[in-house]
Amino acid sequence: MNTLSNSNSALLKEMGISEWVAKDSAQAPQIEEPTPVSSQAKPRGIWWFFGIKPKGDAEILFQNLIRVLGLDSKEWLWCEPANKAKLARPDEALPVISIAFGGQAVQAMTGERDPLEELRDTILELNREGLEEIPLVPSFTLEHFIARPQDKRLLWQDLLLAKSVLHSL
Repeated sequence: MNTLSNSNSALLKEMGISEWVAKDSAQAPQIEEPTPVSSQAKPRGIWWFFGIKPKGDAEILFQNLIRVLGLDSKEWLWCEPANKAKLARPDEALPVISIAFGGQAVQAMTGERDPLEELRDTILELNREGLEEIPLVPSFTLEHFIARPQDKRLLWQDLLLAKSVLHSL
């Protein structure tokens, strides 16, 4: 069984997810710390996060998520769905990916009415004039992941999906 690369191992560790190693593996993988993004590096894309603003442990999880993704303050935006009218495509010609945390946020941002469990693992689009082509990845609330740590793997899957979509734009 192949082990994950060092960078993936570090990302899993940052997310609080244990990496499994086969018993017959001769050596555990070396974990290296993620390289912080310098403030002078050109952003690779913009991340929009939608949902109820996290507090407490959920806020710590979100801060860890931002750190694991290597985003600086210019590369991401948190927006509550009630404020979606204020959204505008960034002036820069950078691709945008969005993640909605929770069923209500997904419904508000896309107009979809299916349950979140059915919408996960799909790529939706924002339902707002001028922003229709911005992909949205549905996910559970951060509070859900705090209450159910065994589901953090689902958050990891959602982040990987969003990251792959961003790289394909």
